[in-house]
Amino acid sequence: MSVDWEELNAKLPYQKNEEEKAQRSELWTSIDVNGNGYLSLAEVSRGIRDVINMDELFDATPAINRSFFYCKGISGAGHHGPDYLERSEFRVFLQTLRLFFEFFHAFEMVDAENDRRISREEFTAPEVRETIEKWIGGVEDIEAEFDSIDVNGGGQILFSEFVDWALSKDLDIEGDIDEAEADE
Repeated sequence: MSVDWEELNAKLPYQKNEEEKAQRSELWTSIDVNGNGYLSLAEVSRGIRDVINMDELFDATPAINRSFFYCKGISGAGHHGPDYLERSEFRVFLQTLRLFFEFFHAFEMVDAENDRRISREEFTAPEVRETIEKWIGGVEDIEAEFDSIDVNGGGQILFSEFVDWALSKDLDIEGDIDEAEADE
């Protein structure tokens, strides 16, 4: 999958500056079509499809879902409960979505079978190890690393497990354009 990282960054305005705050407000208003001040996961997904309008992002459903519930987990239930994203959570949601989309892209790069799970064989392949080490630094024991990620012991790494691991390792894929690089 080829990603236009500049376009993605432009469409997810999460920076704390006046320009992106205005863009974020406009984006929120376009997604919150009924104007009630909160969004369900279905409304967020529809907004990503219809307003943000970037197929690669819309097709990354696990990243969207995980970002939505991650934000709800860090901000608490909020005024409208745990099933709705509120305007005050929107900036963090966009930032998390950008990060989790990057993780989803990395996950897909390792998932050779394209079955939305990573087997031990896929993860420990020499070329994958080399790629992973570019993302997180040296890995002493790739088998032990797999076991540490597979927290449910299912013998495969699920995207949710991959996200937790990627967060703990500060995973950064090559080829994407991070905010610091975009500012240079």
